[in-house]
Formats: sequence, C-alpha cells, structure tokens
Amino acid sequence: MKNHSALEIMRHSTAHLLAAAVGDLFPKTKLGIGPTIENGFYYDFDFKKPLLESDLAKIEAKMLELKKKKTPYKKVNKQIDEAIKFNQEIDQPYKTELTQELKKSGETKASFYETGHFVDLCEGPHVNNSGEIGAFKLTSIAGAYWRGSEKNPMLTRIYGTAWNNEMELEEHLEKVEEAKRRDHRRLGQELEMLFFHPTAPGMPYFLPKGAAFYNQLLQFSREEHAKNGYQEIFSPLLNKKELFVTSGHWEHYLENMFVIETEEKETYGVKAMNCPNAMIVFGSKSRSYRDLPLRLFDADMLHRYERSGTLNGLFRVREFRQDDAHIFATEDQIKQEFRRLFELVEKFYSVFNLEYSFRLGTRPEKFLGQTSSWEKAEKILKEVLKASGKDHLILEGDGAFYGPKIDILMKDSLDRQWQMGTLQLDFQIPHKFGLKYTAEDGVDKTPVTIHRAIYGSFERFIGILIEHYGGNFPLWLSPVQVIIVPIADRHNEYAALQQEKLLNSGIRTEIDTKSATMQSKIRDAELAKIPYIFVLGDREVAQQTVTVRKRLSKDQKVLAVDESIAGLQKEIESKE
Repeated sequence: MKNHSALEIMRHSTAHLLAAAVGDLFPKTKLGIGPTIENGFYYDFDFKKPLLESDLAKIEAKMLELKKKKTPYKKVNKQIDEAIKFNQEIDQPYKTELTQELKKSGETKASFYETGHFVDLCEGPHVNNSGEIGAFKLTSIAGAYWRGSEKNPMLTRIYGTAWNNEMELEEHLEKVEEAKRRDHRRLGQELEMLFFHPTAPGMPYFLPKGAAFYNQLLQFSREEHAKNGYQEIFSPLLNKKELFVTSGHWEHYLENMFVIETEEKETYGVKAMNCPNAMIVFGSKSRSYRDLPLRLFDADMLHRYERSGTLNGLFRVREFRQDDAHIFATEDQIKQEFRRLFELVEKFYSVFNLEYSFRLGTRPEKFLGQTSSWEKAEKILKEVLKASGKDHLILEGDGAFYGPKIDILMKDSLDRQWQMGTLQLDFQIPHKFGLKYTAEDGVDKTPVTIHRAIYGSFERFIGILIEHYGGNFPLWLSPVQVIIVPIADRHNEYAALQQEKLLNSGIRTEIDTKSATMQSKIRDAELAKIPYIFVLGDREVAQQTVTVRKRLSKDQKVLAVDESIAGLQKEIESKE
C-alpha cells in the first residue's frame, strides 16, 4: 500500500469536502474522481447545468461551513455486489462503473467514506474529522473527459489547493501569481520570441529572437558535448515501421507516434526518439573494443503525438529537439561513463544556478528482456547513485521499457520541481538489433547502451528558463544583448558604426531609431529586458565613447567602445 504524507491525506479529505459541498448545493450531480495533485486536489463532476467560475465562491463558503462542523470521516466496507447496488441506488453511474471494474479485477470488497450524509467510494486514508482540514482555496474549473478518453462524457473539473495553515496558503498563492506574471506563453510573445498557431497545435513558431536564444542553448550543448568526446550525427526523420518493431517502440510506444501510410502501402513512423537510428549507426560498420565507449550525439527534431488536452505551451509539445546521445560501452565501462555523465549534468545545470536531484526508476510491468539483466542494471545504477553523493529517491516501476533510468529533477526560482533529462541503462535494445563489437580476446560481444538527455526537450527547458528568469536572461543567452539609443537623429550615423563593431564582435545588437524621447526609448529597452543600453549623444560622438547602462541598474558608465566590447565579451564568455 502507498504511504501517504499527512498533507496529502488532508488534501484528499478536502477533495471529499468539495464533493460534499457540491452535493448540498447542486443535488443530483454525478461524481467522478477526486485525487490529490501537486499542491492540491481536484474533483470531477457531471453537473446538470454548466458551472460558472463565479460559483466557486459559493462552493468554497459551503466547504468552510461543513469544515466547522468537525464531521467525522468514517470508513465503511461493503461486499462488492452490495457496493455496486449501492452506487446504482444513489444514481452514481461513474462510481458504479468503478465498482464493476473492481469486481472484474477480482476484488470482493469495496471501501466507502462517510462524511455526514455524504458517502463516496474511496480507499482513503482521510483525516479523523473535517475540522482537521487546513486552509484551502478553489482555484479554477476546466473540462475533463471521464477517464481521459474523448469517447467518454466531458465532466467539469474543479481544482483547489490546500495547506496546513493560512500562512502557507498565502505563500503558495503569491507564488502562483508570480508564476502567472512569468508565464512563458505571455512573456514569449511580449519579448517577440515565440508563439503558437492553431494550424500547428503543439508546434511552436520561434521568431528571430527566440531562434537566437534557442541557438545559443544548442551551441553551448554542442560545444560541451564535443569537449567530452561526443560525435554528432544526423539521422532520418522518417523510418519504416520495421525499425520501430525491432527496437520495441512499435509495441510499447505506438500511441505516441505519428504514422504515415504511403501509396505503396508501406508504413512509416515519424521519428519520436533517436535510439533506433543510433543502433543503425553503430551497426553500420565493424566495431572493436578499441572504439568503445562510442558516444553519439543527435539533436534532430522529434515528433510525438500528445493528446490535444495535454498540450501546454512549451512544456508539452508535439515537435521538439533533445540534447540526446547514446553511449555504446562495455559492461566494465558503465560506472565510469555514469561518473562522467554526472559531471556533465553538474556543468549543464550549474551554469543556470539550478538545483537538481536524481530519481531512480526501476523495472516497469511491461518490459523487454530477462529479469536478471534488469536486476544487474538496477544494481549498477544504485551503486553509481550512492557513489555520487547526490540526493536521490527511488520510484518503483518507473523505468523505460528497455531499462532502468535516472531522472533529473530540477527546482526553479519559483521553487517548482520539474522532471528534466534522463540517463537510462539498456541491456536490451542492442541485442534486438544484433549489435556486436570484437572484444580484446577476439570474441564478439554485445555492447551496453546508455541513452541520455541532460536538458531533455530544448523546448520545455526554454519554457522553464523564460519563467525561471522572468525574461531577464543572462547576457550570453539574451536574444538582444545590447540596444543602442541615439538621443537624436543626428546621432544615428555614429550609432550605426558602433552597431557594426558590436556585430562584428559577435554581440547581438539593435538600434532604436524611433522618433521618441531618450527616456521613452530607455523605458522600452527595460520592458524588453535587454541587458545593456548604450546611449549616444553629442558628447559620445565627440569623445568616441558610449554611455553604458546595465539592466535593472540606474548606474551609468562612459566607456570607450573597444573597452565596452571587451567587457561584454568577458561576461559572455564567463556565462555569469
């Protein structure tokens, strides 16, 4: 049985309180499910009339009224047939469906929780009484298909958050408001970096400024991989079905792939992952133990079919690129390669001052290969994690279908945790492709493959960075690094000469030539979150200087142009 934290128990009990309040206010409403989620809970309902956002205050008031009554949460077990009959009698079809499924799975009993006159099918646990529920707030409503399928009825989902006390609730709500201000979809458009269009759901348009940001992140990744012995490859974006059948993805991952049928009645898959192609590259020539470890880096564009209801800006897309790589190694080289990987993870996240930890995912229910090789792989990963000294936890059954994995869990400036890249140990797929290398003793052996992405999806990571920094990016990443502000039209020629010098020095620079006051131009530059403003007037032209103003600072420095460029280049190089 799953261990539940006290806060999780309280949040689940608040979901029941929500359902009880809805039942009082809107009789004959049909109940779906009401689980806990990160920072709160939700409950799905089938209302007779559409629920309005304005109804949330009324429901919340009823919940507070019920909370004050300190009504006990009482567990009641029923025989499974009795449970089915009970849900039918109280006209709860969704609960009836759930109890019928329990019976099909072999369960002989079902548990319910009574809270006053409200009764709900639930395994629990719950608080002792409603008075033990802390501070809560209903936050939003949304549509949700019953059990996530478009074939089922659309229900109304009410979201809420619950905390131990009012102070914790207020702190959370302040973070939520700050997250809204930093929303990458809004900031992405305001900063002219990216947008989405209904003709390409889940596939972002990156504008010139967004492309500059994207390319800087990709270039940094490429340079660091090259320094660490990775060789970059490109591979086909369309592959025949047979490739994915061999790798096991056709069986285990098909629902997440885009599939194309040709006139020749051949079936192709749009590449959703790089590993099958990496196997083809390894097998394209004879390999020796001297070639190992072979580190192949592949940042090709990938496409995965995500349900339309799950798409979420850059956080959940259908088209994306990963800092993906596949390391082909001998078993003796595995631990050393993971030590190198941990060093690379530290490099990649420390440059953004991001905290991270690891999570080990073990063998899932459906998996390739023999349990013995899985046990061996899991033992190795537990050992390398212990040796790393890095915080980590274990999530049983969360491995990839071909091997256990170490996920990278990262915290941003809003204290939100994200699952980012992943490091996976695979004894299975190389066997399926018949990959061999000649060992030192002359015997052909199968290599082990480490599948790994450190940032994971660039798109998702960019969305997180936009919100992490609130658009105030470090100089090296900023789409526009310097904006030149000529005070009057007569200074435009000098401004153009300085822009040319900056561009030739690799510094992304624009000139604001609008017919506006200097103060207005500076305000626009600050709103655009540009790191440096160069102000040019009569004095600067006469002295061949620039007045430098740094973002979020009132201080100004008058510098020679060459001196300002040298300072910028030093800051860019250091990635401060």
